[in-house]
Amino acid sequence: MEDRVRFALEKLLNIAHEDTGQGRRVANFLLAWWNADVHGGFDIADLFAVDRDVSEDMATVFTYLARGEDAVYPTEYRGEMESIIHRWRPQTND
Repeated sequence: MEDRVRFALEKLLNIAHEDTGQGRRVANFLLAWWNADVHGGFDIADLFAVDRDVSEDMATVFTYLARGEDAVYPTEYRGEMESIIHRWRPQTND
């Protein structure tokens, strides 16, 4: 993962912990990547409801994922993602 992608992802992970509408939308984006069948999808219209720099970070991560030949789930962020799942999707905690 390139530094610019890592930087964008880390900013999004931080925002996803916030108890705000923007935090919820970013969490939806990240959780749709992690496992949309379990954690729900991402409404593309939510791009209009986040700050521009946040939507650009989302686009950076999305582009990174789209260019890969295989699905990528960076294990070094697993703990962060699990925290976001516990915060926003308590019904899926097993």
